[in-house]
Amino acid sequence: MNEIARPANLPNNLDAFWMPYTANRAFKAAPRMLARAAGMFYYTNDNREVLDGTAGLWCVNAGHGRREIVEAIQQQAATMDFAPTFQMGHPMAFQAAARLAEILPAGLDRVFFTNSGSESADTALKIALAYHRARGEGQRVRLVGRERGYHGVGFGGISVGGISPNRKQFGALLPYVDHLPHTHAPEHNAFTRGTPAWGGHLADALEGIVALHGADTIAAVMVEPVAGSTGVLVPPEGYLRRLRDICTRHGILLIFDEVITGFGRMGANFGAERLGVVPDLMTMAKGLTNAAVPMGAVAASEAIYSAIVDGAPAGIELFHGYTYSGHPLASAAAIATLDLHRAEDLPGRALAMEPYWEGAMHSLRGLPNVVDIRNAGLIAGIELQPRAGKPTDRAVRVFQRCFDNGLLVRTTGDIVALSPPLIVERGHVDRIVETLGEAIRAEAA
Repeated sequence: MNEIARPANLPNNLDAFWMPYTANRAFKAAPRMLARAAGMFYYTNDNREVLDGTAGLWCVNAGHGRREIVEAIQQQAATMDFAPTFQMGHPMAFQAAARLAEILPAGLDRVFFTNSGSESADTALKIALAYHRARGEGQRVRLVGRERGYHGVGFGGISVGGISPNRKQFGALLPYVDHLPHTHAPEHNAFTRGTPAWGGHLADALEGIVALHGADTIAAVMVEPVAGSTGVLVPPEGYLRRLRDICTRHGILLIFDEVITGFGRMGANFGAERLGVVPDLMTMAKGLTNAAVPMGAVAASEAIYSAIVDGAPAGIELFHGYTYSGHPLASAAAIATLDLHRAEDLPGRALAMEPYWEGAMHSLRGLPNVVDIRNAGLIAGIELQPRAGKPTDRAVRVFQRCFDNGLLVRTTGDIVALSPPLIVERGHVDRIVETLGEAIRAEAA
C-alpha cells in the first residue's frame, strides 16, 4: 500500500494521544499498532495478519470493512454531513429508529439516540427518573445496579456499575444507589456450558433492598443480561426472570444493558429475546453501526414514552439530548448494518456456530492455570489463576503472546474474554483455540 504523505508540521510520535483504558507508559514503550482491517482480520503497519477474536471491542459483529456500510456512510457524507435534531429533523434518523424498532423485543418501540454505551446508560437512568416524576412518583430516586456490572464511564453508569477501579478513582458518584450481589460463583458453577444451574435465588437480594428502603423510593434496576467487561458472567437459570417479576411487583423499571449482548451476539437479535425476559428500557451501542460510526440508543416502552411525552405541558418534554443524537452518518451506518444483519441472518449464523464455539472453548479445560471457562452465545471467558502477588500479570502476558502470534484477545483482570465477529467460521475458531492454548501453556510458570 502507498503511504500517505504526512504534513511537515505533524510530529511522528505518540505523546499527544492520552489513550483510554490503557497503561500508557507501557504501551508507548512497546506500541501495538493496527493499520487496516478486512473481514475477520486486522493488519499491523508491517502488514502482519491478526485474527480478530474480540470483534474490535465487542462491536464489529458483521466483520470489518463491509462494503455496504462504507458506501452508505460515503453517500450520506456527500449528501448531508450534519443536521441538528433539536427542534429539527432529518429523514435518516427517523428511518434508523423505525428500522431498529422492527427488531426490538415486543413492546420496546420508542428509540432515543445517543453516541455510545456510556451515554445510553446515563440516558436510560434519566428516562427512568423522568418517568416516575411524570407519574407523580418523584420520590422514586434510588437506582440499583450490580456488583461487577459495567455500564460505561458516565457518572450514572459508574455509580450503578460495580467494577471497583472505575469507582475508586472518582469519589463523587451519584447518591441513592444500591448494588445487588454479582452472580459469579465458580465454587458452584465452574466450567458450566451456557447458563449455570446455581444462583437464580441471588435475584432475591432485590427484595432485601426493597425492604430496607421501600419500593416507593426505587426508580430502576440496571443489569447486563450477560456481564461482559467484568469477565463474561452468565446469568444463572431463572435469575433474570426473578428480577423481572420483583420489579413488576413493586413498580420498579428494569433496564437491560445490551451494549454487548445486542445485535446477534447471543444468537438472537438481543439477549432479552434469547433469555426470554423483556425489560422496560434497553441500552444499545457497539454493534448498532458495526462500530463504523459511533452511535448508541435507548429503547423504551410505549408506556414510558407516553407518560413522559403525553403527560407533559406544551413544549420540551424531556430536557436531555446530544448534539450528535441521530447523526446523519451514524444513522446511515445503522440502517446499512441492520440490513446486513437481516440479509445474512447474522443472529442465526451465530446460533448455528454456538455449539462448535462452546466445544472449542471448553477444550481449553485442563490447561495450566485455567480455573474456569464460561460461555454464552458467541462469547467466552477463560479465567486464569492469578500469579501470587501479581494480579492480571498472567492474563496480560497471554494477551501479548497472542498478539505476537497473530490473534487479538481481550483481558479483564485475569480473565481472557473472546467475542469474534459473527461471520466467524470453524477454521477461525480452531485458530483461536490453538493460539490461545499455546499462549496459556507458555505462561504456565
